[in-house]
Amino acid sequence: MSKSGSTRVKVAHSYISEKVTNIPPSGIRRFFDLISSMEGVISLGVGEPDFVTPWHIREAAIYSFEKGYTMYTSNQGLPQLRQELAKYLESCYGLSYNPDSELLITVGVSEGLDLALRAILNPGDEVIMPDPCYVAYPATASLAGGVPVLVPTTEEHDFKITAEDIERRITQRTKAILIGYPANPTGAVMAKKELTQIAELAQQYDLLVISDEVYDQLVYGIEHTCFASLPEMRDRTILLNGFSKAYAMTGWRIGYAAGSHEIIEAMTKIHQYTMLCAPIMGQMAAIEALKKGSSEVQAMVREYDRRRRVMVKGLRDIGLSCFEPKGAFYAFPSVKATGLTSEEFAEKLLTEEKVAVVPGCAFGQYGEGYVRCCYATSLPEIEEALKRMGRFIDKHR
Repeated sequence: MSKSGSTRVKVAHSYISEKVTNIPPSGIRRFFDLISSMEGVISLGVGEPDFVTPWHIREAAIYSFEKGYTMYTSNQGLPQLRQELAKYLESCYGLSYNPDSELLITVGVSEGLDLALRAILNPGDEVIMPDPCYVAYPATASLAGGVPVLVPTTEEHDFKITAEDIERRITQRTKAILIGYPANPTGAVMAKKELTQIAELAQQYDLLVISDEVYDQLVYGIEHTCFASLPEMRDRTILLNGFSKAYAMTGWRIGYAAGSHEIIEAMTKIHQYTMLCAPIMGQMAAIEALKKGSSEVQAMVREYDRRRRVMVKGLRDIGLSCFEPKGAFYAFPSVKATGLTSEEFAEKLLTEEKVAVVPGCAFGQYGEGYVRCCYATSLPEIEEALKRMGRFIDKHR
């Protein structure tokens, strides 16, 4: 009883915000958690290189410890790393960025994406993106107060988003286009001509483009086009990239954003109140990667290409239709012929044959009927996984 003699009535409510409640958990991590408790599983699930970070890059981080580099850095990241990135972008793509004001070191590309969306979106602003796409795209846009607008892409059209399909979905609330090529989960790559059409559309409707290019160096038989390098697109593009995939540095969590001074300044403002700065040891390692890591990257790409060809041929041989990926390290075969949904296929394959793949529905509505198979694992394991998948398909025809 209170002093006034009344009884306080408890009102049932949730302490969790509606925005977070409505975000589905990552379908990738769900299967990662499942396989962590099972023995003998061959994982084609999580998109992580099976290579260890090259020794000289690890050694640079060890030296940083020995020299006492254990402190904070500038919010934007080590000046030397930003200078090396400026040189890299100039030499690879002919892009000129001021390392003092137009580059930001982030805690992985994921933080860069979050910062970019939070920096540009007002509540209700729309962000156009492909479906299927990386699981974080729609969720991060929603968490930033935006509205993800999904554009279907199909196997028949090589899982590419087109300017025509984008234009049909532009409204007065559209703020940006979010793309990621080479693509996760499909391995699709966009040609320069196709990207140029999207660039022209962005100019016509005064839109920003967020371009996630973390797989830029993992391309096979085709040249990667950096979106920001297209005519008039440098200051209209927020370029996101990092060291996780090409340099096998997933756990180091070092990414970066490049863009106009205005946008990078806004992103840095959020970054300094949340992450503060990326770990200095990882930044020191990234400097070494940029200076001397190209030969290891080329060797890894050659090996991925070999595995890619084995994976695609093997999937087709066991009766699964499979689009040929031209980038990243994923195959995205159709499982529609089995009569199973993508989740049923993935769950049964895991329990019956101990092979882990990710159901395509985790990447959007138009991922249903497909599964993602990551070939960033050893060739013997890929071959064994294909044998097990073949047995599984024979049972479920």
